[in-house]
Amino acid sequence: MKGYDFHPEALADLDEIWEYIALDNLDAADRMIAEILAAVRNLVSFPGVGHRRPDLTSRPLRFIVVREYLIAYAPDEMPLWVVAVIHGRRNPRVMASILRGRE
Repeated sequence: MKGYDFHPEALADLDEIWEYIALDNLDAADRMIAEILAAVRNLVSFPGVGHRRPDLTSRPLRFIVVREYLIAYAPDEMPLWVVAVIHGRRNPRVMASILRGRE
């Protein structure tokens, strides 16, 4: 058992990230997704390592950064629930709106 799962739209986030990077470099796209998945696997054992972002959500979500991507997850869910994978340079209001839409 993998111990984590993705919101359907978080899976779509991964697809979009891969497709965007793959336009320039397929290997880099594969490496980025592998890095994100490795970070999520590590969260299963240590769900409290992420930080809170009260500027983005009042929900008990935590966040970690993998390169330029912000991974939002619910640390208390079993299995660990990944809510979103968002580019960190997006407008915080846009990020907050994405998170609100994924309750």
